[in-house]
Amino acid sequence: MEISPKNFVDNDPDFFKKYIDLVKNSLDGTETTLFDGNSRKLVSNEEGMECWCRWTEEMKVSGGTMYFVGNGASATMASHMSADATKNGQLRAKTFNDQSLLTAISNDIDYKEVYALPIKRFGNKEDILVTISSSGNSPNIIRAIEEAHRIGMKVVTLSGMKENNGSREMGDLNFWIPADFYGVVESSHQTVLHSWLDRYLHNQGNMI
Repeated sequence: MEISPKNFVDNDPDFFKKYIDLVKNSLDGTETTLFDGNSRKLVSNEEGMECWCRWTEEMKVSGGTMYFVGNGASATMASHMSADATKNGQLRAKTFNDQSLLTAISNDIDYKEVYALPIKRFGNKEDILVTISSSGNSPNIIRAIEEAHRIGMKVVTLSGMKENNGSREMGDLNFWIPADFYGVVESSHQTVLHSWLDRYLHNQGNMI
């Protein structure tokens, strides 16, 4: 069944309740895939979250950094989670939203390189890249994943809309939201991100 508010009736008095139900249904329908070295297999959402937390702890112990990237609203989520991971999670976390860097790479090279180039300069194999993209097909996100893999980094992707999007087919751990409406996908992605960090903190005995 299509998860979208576009078929709601005009002036629907239950719009808010129905919208919240859409977000809940999309989260309930989240599909998580994990790359086992040969193919991406479907795993439970709980298994996926525990895997992400395990990778996070391994990254912290090795002195690695978690990079968050996204466009538009997803860029604000990247900044938000980078800040939370640094302050609350006591992790090395970073995003590449500096306006000088973004505009210089976009103007002088190509917009699709705005995240790939910094990853090339800063990334190490101990690091983790987290991509946040509603469509999962943004060229700059795909290039970031390619560069992260070239370095040997693990890649966690959050996507929505089409099931077979580029990010989901390239990441090592992938959370896909079965919704075709930006607001629903973005709301769900924010919940997934907070779920990861709060679970990690809980596992560390540091729930805030």
